[in-house]
Amino acid sequence: MPTRELPLAATTPCCGIGTDGGLSAAEAERSAALLKAVADPVRLRLLSAIRATAAGEACVCDLTPLVGLSQPTVSHHLKVLVEAGLLTRDKRGSWAWFRIVPSRVEQVRAIFG
Repeated sequence: MPTRELPLAATTPCCGIGTDGGLSAAEAERSAALLKAVADPVRLRLLSAIRATAAGEACVCDLTPLVGLSQPTVSHHLKVLVEAGLLTRDKRGSWAWFRIVPSRVEQVRAIFG
């Protein structure tokens, strides 16, 4: 039996929401990945702590006691933030230092206009 295609939706929205606004599917995927990285209380605390430092950067050795978690757990959270582009990582000796990427944080703000 041949399949029947449904007609395309009308171009005039019935409730006032058109198809020419909002995020594209690709933009929504990128935004969701970014929001997922900050949608954790520990990661938000880490970002806030780094942002609040006078130098704009913090060592993992200072961040670990701040959130009361083990160093490997804090390092995991920091890695997620680095992979999302929200932080940069700079190795100095045996310690890793982290700095916020302002343009990426601005992208988080921009998602909600």
